[in-house]
Amino acid sequence: MSHSHPGGPHELGQNFLVDRSTIATIENLVTGTNGPIVELAAGDGAVTVPLGRSGRPITAVELDPGRARRLRRRTPEHVTVVNTDILRFTLPGTPHVLVGNLPFHLTTAVLKRVLGGHEWRTAVLLVQWEVARRRAGVGGATMLTAQWWPWYEFSLRQRVPAHAFRPAPSVDGGLLVMRRREVPLVTTAGEEYRRFVRDVYTGRGRGLGEILERTGRIDRSALREWLRLEHVSARSLPKELTAEQWASLWRRITATGEGTDEGTPHHRPGGTTRAGRRGRNRNR
Repeated sequence: MSHSHPGGPHELGQNFLVDRSTIATIENLVTGTNGPIVELAAGDGAVTVPLGRSGRPITAVELDPGRARRLRRRTPEHVTVVNTDILRFTLPGTPHVLVGNLPFHLTTAVLKRVLGGHEWRTAVLLVQWEVARRRAGVGGATMLTAQWWPWYEFSLRQRVPAHAFRPAPSVDGGLLVMRRREVPLVTTAGEEYRRFVRDVYTGRGRGLGEILERTGRIDRSALREWLRLEHVSARSLPKELTAEQWASLWRRITATGEGTDEGTPHHRPGGTTRAGRRGRNRNR
């Protein structure tokens, strides 16, 4: 898999995964799933070729025309190589599994696009180490993670050192695994929930107690009861909440009449992140 720079006129930047142990780990993670496979940024086929031995249908997406052409010659008929930009590629409308060595500088853009996909069930993605940590909630959840937690589980599989790539990037990679929950933790409209999370992460206050009260979505008595039941301090920060606590908070808010219209919860990307400013919560 390569770190291709999708987007027409941009130079192609290749950081090929060459570490056999990491390739084997990715192969094992994907082998433990079912259904067709979509690989983003397939490159020279370091992962495509071993996955092809499974006999499962594979769609390998690669921007570089030469590499796409060579990969077609190296793979069996059940592997379809698509020469296109991964940010323009339309994910299948039927259940599938995602795998990819994402361009580090495009990780957030690709993740938002992936999270808005309707049908994938598991995604095994090699991304920049710090991004993998943040998405998995290590050291506290980011806004993007909290916005999608009710519908997905995020886990950090392992660190992938820079020397596992050729040429070596300036930073390490991380293997991020995302799985769609069979039963979402919340059932109301996803866009409204994600706006709420954004409001909390960007809200003013010296902790969740003040921030939540200032959103105007929950009255003081209901807020105090929720904090007590969830064993959450009023001085806690948004990044310290778990997926289940975010879900219970949203259920409490919607139960008090500040909810949203019912709708499909997980088909569109969440809100954009804004840079922290003085007086705003910086823990995203």
